[in-house]
Amino acid sequence: MASKAKAKEEAAEDTPEGAEAGAPKKSKLKLITIAVGGLALLGGGGFGAYKFMSPAKEEKVAAPVVKPTVYVDLPEVLVNLSNTGGDRTQYLKVKMTLEVADQAIQQQIQPMMPRVMDTFQTYLRELRPSDLDGSAGLYRLKEELTRRVNATITPNRVNALLFKEIVVQ
Repeated sequence: MASKAKAKEEAAEDTPEGAEAGAPKKSKLKLITIAVGGLALLGGGGFGAYKFMSPAKEEKVAAPVVKPTVYVDLPEVLVNLSNTGGDRTQYLKVKMTLEVADQAIQQQIQPMMPRVMDTFQTYLRELRPSDLDGSAGLYRLKEELTRRVNATITPNRVNALLFKEIVVQ
């Protein structure tokens, strides 16, 4: 028996078929592994592209109801600016609008409008023409007027003060 097993081993070593029989199986296995890996990579990339490029499906989450913004027009304001010894008097003419959250706040602000206008008149009369120079000057003016109107109408709040027209003469 031992001699038969020894003979088979020698025959396998002598024949080139025995050496080649293991190689094609390994290369086929490698080829299949590469093909499966490539398909998985392409499939994953395709799925990712579909997921990120396709429009998102709307979820059934109830969106909060957005109340329309309400605008309150203010009367036109015409004031003379503070004169620092110049010969000529300069005037400021401003048309403004208040942006509030809803109709209820607008109705609560209306009775307080004389006080708001008085606050604006008092502040605007103290301005110098140089205070209104450039966009930075107008931004400071807007922020100050918004702060003053919010202080006047507390506990209500104005979202923003919007300029419709500003003329300095």
